[in-house]
Amino acid sequence: MRTPDDPAYPAEAAPAAGDLAALDGAVVECRACPRLVAWREHVATVKRAAYRDQTYWARPAPGFGDPDAAVLVVGLAPAAHGANRTGRMFTGDRSGDFLFAAMHRVGMASQPTSTHAGDGLTLSGVRITAPVHCAPPDNAPLPEERHRCGAWLARELELVRPRVAVVLGGFGWDALLRTLAEQGWAVPRPRPRFAHGAEQILEHPGGATLTLLGCFHVSQQNTFTGRLTPEMLDAVLLRARALAGAGAQPA
Repeated sequence: MRTPDDPAYPAEAAPAAGDLAALDGAVVECRACPRLVAWREHVATVKRAAYRDQTYWARPAPGFGDPDAAVLVVGLAPAAHGANRTGRMFTGDRSGDFLFAAMHRVGMASQPTSTHAGDGLTLSGVRITAPVHCAPPDNAPLPEERHRCGAWLARELELVRPRVAVVLGGFGWDALLRTLAEQGWAVPRPRPRFAHGAEQILEHPGGATLTLLGCFHVSQQNTFTGRLTPEMLDAVLLRARALAGAGAQPA
């Protein structure tokens, strides 16, 4: 029997998850990447001064949102003192503040803030996930870590079957394209390059279509410098909602 410490564990366990709740539960228990396990637990012990009295989540952060979402938002990985602390994607940090404020403005989120897992936030028509579910040192997952975690993303795509994927940044864009290619989607060669506002329609032999929308990541490096403005993010989310409403039904 495989154990969560076996590098092959996610690839074998993910397809066995019959619904999103089971998948999220399996993600949370994963310990397949020793470097990421060590880092997420180290951060939870050292902590940031502002959170020294809080108990960190210090486990993989599963996807979050509407189980029937037509739009999937794909990030990079949990932040060390954000989702690694709160247990919910883009929750408890400045990146999440920027993202959820935009989602609220366009009608995708019930409130403009996301501070902790029990704050009452709900999402409508959208689910948030990432190619890597553990906080990585320097926000830089290794290729083998992305590969191991890719099975979770593949299974999530099968269960959610979104019509549109809003991809935040080049890492998520490349990771999602690799996963889709492995699932049999018709990914062009050379693979489409990431850019803010980029659109790429992909088709599956089963008849499904998926539109990828590129968006600069909601990191402070981008939002504080004005590389990504609220208006730019709103435009991408509104475009995603429009495409999801007009898109073909998943197969």
